[in-house]
Amino acid sequence: MKAIHPKITEVLTGTFKVPAQEVLSESTMDSLEMDSLAVAEFAVIIKETLGVDADSEKLYKDATLADISAYIDDAVGSAAAEAAVPVSNTR
Repeated sequence: MKAIHPKITEVLTGTFKVPAQEVLSESTMDSLEMDSLAVAEFAVIIKETLGVDADSEKLYKDATLADISAYIDDAVGSAAAEAAVPVSNTR
C-alpha cells in the first residue's frame, strides 16, 4: 500500500477534488462520494498511469482504499515480475 497509496491520493485529490484528509485506508469510493461515473473514470486513470486493468464496478465500488492499493500493488508487481523473466531461445 505504501507505493501506490500516494498515487491514489494524488488522483483523488487532484482530479476528483476529494479533500486529502478524507483519503484514508479505510475509505471507500462511496464514503468519498464518488458516483459510478467517477469510479469508472478513476479506473481508467489508474489503467493509463499504472497499467493496471480492473473491473471498476467489482473492485472499486465497495473496496476500501487499502484493498484497492493492495490489488494495484500486486498487479504492478506481477507485471514487473513477468517482464523480468528471461526468455530462452535454446531448444
